[in-house]
Order: sequence, then C-alpha cells, then structure tokens
Amino acid sequence: MRFPIYSLAMTYRAALTSRLIGSGPKFRRARALNLLLLFAFVLGCSIPPGKVRLPTLPEGRVSQIGIASWYGPGFHGKATASGDVYDQNELTAAHQTLPLGTRVMVTNTENGSTTEVTITDRGPFAKGRIIDLSFAAAQALNMIGPGTALVRIDVLDSPIPIQTVRASLDYTLQVGSFSQLENARQLRDRVAKSFSDVTIAPLQSKDTTYYRVSLGTFSSRSDAEERARQLTEAGYSVIIMEK
Repeated sequence: MRFPIYSLAMTYRAALTSRLIGSGPKFRRARALNLLLLFAFVLGCSIPPGKVRLPTLPEGRVSQIGIASWYGPGFHGKATASGDVYDQNELTAAHQTLPLGTRVMVTNTENGSTTEVTITDRGPFAKGRIIDLSFAAAQALNMIGPGTALVRIDVLDSPIPIQTVRASLDYTLQVGSFSQLENARQLRDRVAKSFSDVTIAPLQSKDTTYYRVSLGTFSSRSDAEERARQLTEAGYSVIIMEK
C-alpha cells in the first residue's frame, strides 16, 4: 500500500507546486505550506487503525488472552469430551483446561464482537491457541474468514470454583465406582496388591453417594494412558478422568 499512497501524494504536490511557481518569498512560503500538507497527508494515510478498547473487568474475574480458532463440519455430530454431541450451530467451544460446563464471554479484540459460549470439549491442540470455537460462535465474532483471532476469555460461571486458568490438567484413573463402600474397599485392596496410590473418593449425587476407586495422579495424559494400559492388561476396567 506504500507505493500508491506515495504516488498519489506526489501527484498532489506536483499539481499544487505548478500553480504556485513564481517569485521569491511568495513561492518559498507556498513551498513550505506544500511540504507541510504533504507530510500531514502521508502521515495520516500511514497511521494504523487503533486497537479495540476492551471494557474493564470486574475485580476477581478470571480471564485469558490468546489466539482463538474454530472447528466445524468435520466434527459436527461427533461426541465431545463432555459426552454431548457437537453441534456446530450451537454456541459452544473447546478449551484445554477450563472445567467442562463453564460459561465464558469471548471478545474478539480485533473488532470488538462478543459472544457467550459453553465449554463442552477439549482442545485446541494446535500450539499457541487457547480456545476452539464452534462455527456459530466464530460467526458471531466475525472470524470465519480469517480462521483465527486474538480474543479475551472472561469466565462467567463454572461448575467448579476456579481462581485462575490452569496451564495443564492432571489425570487420575478410575477403576471402579460403587454405591456400597464395602465393595469399593474390596476392589481397592485387590488393586493395591499390584499397584500403588489407590484411593477411594466419595461422590455425592442427587439421590445417593458413590465411592470411586481411583489410582494415581498424572500431569501428562500419555503417562496416564500408559498406566491405564497396564491396568487393562491386569484385567481391570479403566477410565481416564480429569482431576
């Protein structure tokens, strides 16, 4: 864009100067004014547009800034990490660590557009991106064409109280869940003969309490998958759970 602007400015300068060629002081004053106008013209054309001014966050609001992308037709109709079926026309998103079911406000810092989405899936897995939006959410933020945008995420509501956006998740392995504590104890004792760090954690549901038998804490999913493979080979049914 620099060459057309420069050419236009020079054309304007030449036209103005040709009308003011004359003598002495009058010409010098005109030339000074000419150059001043030329400088202002070029400077005005070269200043980039201002950034969108984002609203001030309420104190204590958990937020995150980074690159958003979106996913659509290739995943439409498939199960998400939450168990829900992905519908590209709903306002949902995938995030690496926010609790599933969390509602967030996403603001496109490049144009000021905003939308609310619910975190139903895990991702994105591309380096440097913090959230994968549904097609409908990306459309609301006017980022379908570019494919990515710099956004701010503000947490509105979460099923689990959070103080910050975690950089990564921890995992544990569930090897059983029982409504009777004694059954959970029996499985725990059996698994503990071959594996360490086996615990029982109560989970209160609407009608009853379940006792989950879990094994270990893993900061890497690949480590959790390797231990899950060992448990499966030993004859146990294993579910990898976020912790």
